[in-house]
Amino acid sequence: MFEVEWTEDQGWGKPVISPLHGLVLHPAAKVLHYAQELFEGLKAFRSKSGKTILFRPEMNIKRMLSTAERASLPLFDADELLKCMKKLIAIDQHWIPEKEGCSLYVRPTLIGIEPSLGIASSKKALLFIITGPVGAYFSSGQEKAVSLLADPKHVRAWPGGVGNKKMGCNYAPTIHIQQIAERENLQQVLWLYGENHQLTEVGSMNIFVLLVNTAGDLELITPPLDGTILPGITRQSLLDLAREWNEFKVSERPITMKEVIQAKAEGRLLEIFGSGTACVVCPVGLISYIGESISIPTLESKKGLYRRFLNTLLDIQYGKVPSKWAVPVDIP
Repeated sequence: MFEVEWTEDQGWGKPVISPLHGLVLHPAAKVLHYAQELFEGLKAFRSKSGKTILFRPEMNIKRMLSTAERASLPLFDADELLKCMKKLIAIDQHWIPEKEGCSLYVRPTLIGIEPSLGIASSKKALLFIITGPVGAYFSSGQEKAVSLLADPKHVRAWPGGVGNKKMGCNYAPTIHIQQIAERENLQQVLWLYGENHQLTEVGSMNIFVLLVNTAGDLELITPPLDGTILPGITRQSLLDLAREWNEFKVSERPITMKEVIQAKAEGRLLEIFGSGTACVVCPVGLISYIGESISIPTLESKKGLYRRFLNTLLDIQYGKVPSKWAVPVDIP
């Protein structure tokens, strides 16, 4: 694991890479009481040629800095953190499973550790990174569409809040609703917002809708970055690809459950899928909404857009095609 401490007086200390071990924290550490912390998540992939690759890590670090500022945690040099991350991965890269579709998950975390119960910026912080081998995120596999609970009674984030930051405080309150979904034999939660029940994001994914709009145009829609959803790296990558292909309208705009239901009733709804570091691209097959089960024809769609996105990203992540998004990790 990688560790480096920060203090208000001395700034950042000397980075250390050591065997994985437990942390020793004072019971009054601010992170334990006021959730002054953040985390990130990215993956290291092994290409067929044996190289280890990171996917757009600079975007994770940029998001990490944005969250640190909002959480009143210390900022850091992005390039230096990437160098440290690469060095750790170079040591841990042998943990990347040989099986196709597997990778090494990388979890950077920054926490306030000052032992003080005052509600104020921590004068001491710890930045650490741990890694671990991972397989496919969903046990059902990526070719099996997931089912979602969309219950407007529960809200994940709101304007002016921190829904666009990767903080643990955004995730703990969602666990109970996730358990409700599981009791209903549903796999994830689709979070809605507002009186018109706008789609925002899924528990571990940004959400995309492919439909033929009322003007007769093929349109890919994803909710806008209005401060209530996480600015996903995979989300941005899909938007970048779609705009590069220039084959259909690409919109970052609000979309409501009413629009989804109407498009489904009129045969205009083609696909709904999620995107994220863990799942990459995952099809949605059903949405449970106010007592109604809405089947989504993603797997039957002749467009096959989610598969195209998935295959394109996997080819980049596993080094099958050259891309500026694939950042090599130099193995000593």
